[in-house]
Amino acid sequence: MSSDETGQTPASGPAADPREDDSRGRREAVREKAQQVKARQSRNRVLRRSAIVLAVVAAVAAIAFAVTSVVVPTMTAPTQNPTGLVHDGVVVDQAMLQAGERDAEQTEEPAETPAPEETPGAEPIAIHVYVDYLSQGAGDFQRVNQAQLTQWVEQGAVELVYHPVALLTSKSNGTKYSQRAAGAAACVFEHAPEAFPAFNHELLTNQPAVDSDGYADSELADRAIATGAEDTKTVRACIEDEDYFAWAREATERALNEPLPGTDGVTLTGAPMILVNGEPYVGSLDKPEEFAAFLLAVDSEAYLQTAAPEEPEGESEGE
Repeated sequence: MSSDETGQTPASGPAADPREDDSRGRREAVREKAQQVKARQSRNRVLRRSAIVLAVVAAVAAIAFAVTSVVVPTMTAPTQNPTGLVHDGVVVDQAMLQAGERDAEQTEEPAETPAPEETPGAEPIAIHVYVDYLSQGAGDFQRVNQAQLTQWVEQGAVELVYHPVALLTSKSNGTKYSQRAAGAAACVFEHAPEAFPAFNHELLTNQPAVDSDGYADSELADRAIATGAEDTKTVRACIEDEDYFAWAREATERALNEPLPGTDGVTLTGAPMILVNGEPYVGSLDKPEEFAAFLLAVDSEAYLQTAAPEEPEGESEGE
């Protein structure tokens, strides 16, 4: 009998080993498991990276928010301006001088210098003094002229206006003393105007040295209170918080770039600058008699320019 008669299909090759099938199945299972683990690890790495990126972005956003909340409002906040100024200047009038009278001994006796003659209905002579509280020249002028300036104000002969400016801000080791001092003067005028004449005189005649740090804000507040500022808490807070620090800078820029009041296009070129009826004083800063002579000359010139000769009534040409 041939092999065809058995009823079985002959195999095309060697008979398959069941053990080999099991081994192949295990390898496929291991490979699939490894691929799943690798995919999970890749997914975890992506998630971790995303979490890190999100954390960094959140941190940057938090920092940016903090900077924006603190710095930007400071930079963009509107400038605080003292009220009652005249062209960024403080008018020192009779009422202010009377309110600020002190029992302390005056360092200067009133000088016997001629005062401008008062003419009925005449306007007082306008004196505008631009002062930098670190300027030695400003201190010299104040020291020798304060007595006669006060006398003229009390007589009603002049209108005296002080303009605090900050031209020497860079001359105080980075503390910006000139600007801080000008702002402090504005604080005193705003909250204790009766003390302004004495505080202004104190800052001009007891100046720190140029290229020093100048007085700290707390020291400026101490001096303001010592010279008679009654609302001590408010004045101190204003000075130490530098409420008018920005105003001092802006007022200086206006004086440097815009015509000064009462002048024909004159701008600030240095400190002190003293204007008498709009005319710059160019004489000696430490000779009060020279400044008084200039004042009288300007007053006389103004009178001659405005006084018109009157013709006698009833007279005609040829009589």
